[in-house]
Amino acid sequence: MPRLSARDLGSNVAAFLDTLAVSEGTSTIGGSDDGYDVLVGGTLFSGYAAHPRQLVWLPRYKIGSTAAGRYQFLARTWDDLAVTLRLPDFSPTSQDRAAVELIRGRRALDLIEAGRIPEAIDRCRNIWASLPGAGYGQREHKLETLLDVYVRAGGALSDTTTPKERK
Repeated sequence: MPRLSARDLGSNVAAFLDTLAVSEGTSTIGGSDDGYDVLVGGTLFSGYAAHPRQLVWLPRYKIGSTAAGRYQFLARTWDDLAVTLRLPDFSPTSQDRAAVELIRGRRALDLIEAGRIPEAIDRCRNIWASLPGAGYGQREHKLETLLDVYVRAGGALSDTTTPKERK
């Protein structure tokens, strides 16, 4: 669960953040702090003073990445968000705030609050490689799988979500 409360975020936004963590594979890493301390590739880092800035080679994709945390922030993305939001550290609360800001920047926050999750996922897919249609050549989850995760996390879907999308 996000460290910012559902009361602070709204239940749909909290559920969407949980969905992102499942999609990125961070919240399921054994021994982790609900994904907040996960480096790309699944190893853990210690300390939340700052983004860990560890370049991890991913042989399967033939790339190096600095992605870290529950929402897999690249170091350069984190640097921009930390300045914009005046984040003091890489703590779970700061990570939650930064993820919400990325969502807001894609104009998807209102969609999430309205339960229009397929549209929100489509708008956010260029940020998170695990979302359907991201096109980064990495593993992408199916929309219906993510909708199921979202609902199990306490999110509500709008009436405009089609039955096909709900399957």
